[in-house]
Amino acid sequence: MKPAPFEYVAARSADDVVAALADGRTEVLAGGQSLVLEMNYRTRRPARLVDINRVPGFDTVEAIGDTVRIGPLVRHQAFESGAVPGQLGALLHRVVRHIAHPPIRTRGTMLGSLAYAHPAAEWPAVITALGAELDLVGAGGRRTVAAGDFFLAPFRTARRPDELLAEVRLPVLPAGTVIGFAEHRRTHASFAQLAVIAAVTLADGRVSSASIGLVNAADRPVRARAAEAALLGRPLDDPAVAAAARAAAEQDADPGPQPYTDLAYQRHTVAVLTRRALDQARTEG
Repeated sequence: MKPAPFEYVAARSADDVVAALADGRTEVLAGGQSLVLEMNYRTRRPARLVDINRVPGFDTVEAIGDTVRIGPLVRHQAFESGAVPGQLGALLHRVVRHIAHPPIRTRGTMLGSLAYAHPAAEWPAVITALGAELDLVGAGGRRTVAAGDFFLAPFRTARRPDELLAEVRLPVLPAGTVIGFAEHRRTHASFAQLAVIAAVTLADGRVSSASIGLVNAADRPVRARAAEAALLGRPLDDPAVAAAARAAAEQDADPGPQPYTDLAYQRHTVAVLTRRALDQARTEG
């Protein structure tokens, strides 16, 4: 099929984008990897598209102090190419290689993925685990939302129809942080059935802080706080990793029905992937 008729606006500035979104019936076109497909199926019928690909500065990644700022046109591929330095960049690089395929990564954007809020998408869990902040801009001005408050349900976020997701700010990972990522999918081309992101900071051989995110383990991205608490103050050894894996599966995950798997299998997989992610981090450290 082809899309239903729509108006097209090529924005040249952030003000153009905000003006186009003011009617609440306009969608933002950045990479278009999900939006255009749904328009072709006519499951989404926006009255208008505002194309942000010509807006200067929207493709910027900027490290300022202990924060990395990412604009709405930064493609997935940027994180394969070393756009972000340090251990945060290493974590993003490790995760991005699991997102779709190279052609999609050259067009799709991180903020587009966040705004779409697919439950099996990796970026929402990354920013939730790391405690990122998101800036939304609309006719009423600019507001900031914590990542933990942004995702409301599958494909639902705190973004209003008249707002642009203008920036995400990620904290730089502190010295002594080790990282891990593990994902399970049915085929190479499938969405993640489940995945786990881990960033663990060690001081004097013990865990001083931990950030663990679960992908597709609930109706929204999960920060696995019980698993993080199981690690704090302990060496990153087998007993600590086992306790964290158990907590992630039994306390943090809240899986729902999925094709091909039952709930017990999903919880078991969360435990296995948490252990793999933490073992990966431990090996690196």
